[in-house]
Amino acid sequence: MKLFECQNCGKPLYFENASCESCESRLGFLPEQGIVSALESVADRWRALAVPSRQYRFCANAQYNVCNWLIAWDSKDIYCVACRHNRTIPDITIPENLLRWRKIELAKRRLFYTLLRLRLPLTTKLEDPYGLAFDFLSDPVGGWAGRIMTGHASGLITLNVAEADDLERERQRETMNELYRPMLGHFRHEIAHYYWDRLVANEPPIWEFRQLFGDERTDYVEALDRYYADGPAVNWTERFVTAYASSHPWEDFAETWAHYFHMVDTLETAAAFGMQLRPSLAKGADLAIVIDFDPHTAPIERLIDIWLPLTFAMNSINRSMGQPDVYPFALAPPVISKLTFVHDRIRGNGEDAIDESGRETLRAIVAALRRTVGSPKSTN
Repeated sequence: MKLFECQNCGKPLYFENASCESCESRLGFLPEQGIVSALESVADRWRALAVPSRQYRFCANAQYNVCNWLIAWDSKDIYCVACRHNRTIPDITIPENLLRWRKIELAKRRLFYTLLRLRLPLTTKLEDPYGLAFDFLSDPVGGWAGRIMTGHASGLITLNVAEADDLERERQRETMNELYRPMLGHFRHEIAHYYWDRLVANEPPIWEFRQLFGDERTDYVEALDRYYADGPAVNWTERFVTAYASSHPWEDFAETWAHYFHMVDTLETAAAFGMQLRPSLAKGADLAIVIDFDPHTAPIERLIDIWLPLTFAMNSINRSMGQPDVYPFALAPPVISKLTFVHDRIRGNGEDAIDESGRETLRAIVAALRRTVGSPKSTN
């Protein structure tokens, strides 16, 4: 994610800020420009200092303090580009549900920031029966009967609002034996199933998909039952980015897609801070790595070239603080090929796909970087 600053006082802002912590200016996000802007009140509307020629109003969900995205004053929509996809929200007469919804929307808006940045198609179910919608639901009172399961079906993403509670999410992470379970990760994983239908399911991408990920026509329910009964595939780290990715080709794609989003958003943030890496090692001490990946123009080789040393640095800093690894994963060559497929689908029609010689280049890059900076495994 890019860096934002207050146009009124020049102080840096977080994406989630609703007001400037320095000058207390009201803030709103302009999705078309991808900018957090300081605002000035003009009668019953707002003027964005970042785009002073236009006037705006807040998304209707701003009244609940769950959204600070802006809509053009003359728009017929009452909800912003992110909130208009909500089909069901939690019962906010229950105080804890309002707090949960706020946390959920913070993660969802980060998801939509990346969707907009990558110029991915977005339609609601009101516009298209196969469009995108969200149901944020609570478990019924009285045990496991009817428990809400997070998942995707025909463009509808369902999220159990209990995932907004850190303790519950950690309990689920341990139960599922996962290395990583952030709410933003849920969104990025589930949205992948939606875009599989939009970008992959039809020819010709489906044939390349099956070569890389396997045949998605394999019985999905049986595959998941087998995964939960027997555990992940043997030596899954050699072919999959996570253990769960080994359960079925659809889940492999979703996990790979989510990791691509993790990578793109993290690298944009690092680039916005002007980060460079220059490991102080006897070998490669003069190697300066500039963080400058642009998903619209840069080849996938560049993504891998800077991602491995950056995550090694981030993990090393976390270990210095006694914290778990930020990125407890390894990218085997087959995973890189799958990331390439995701990269090409997002960029459009696969015209930038690399051939096998390109993949050999990637393998050489990975091997060289691992020799230079290592490839640590998670110790948690």
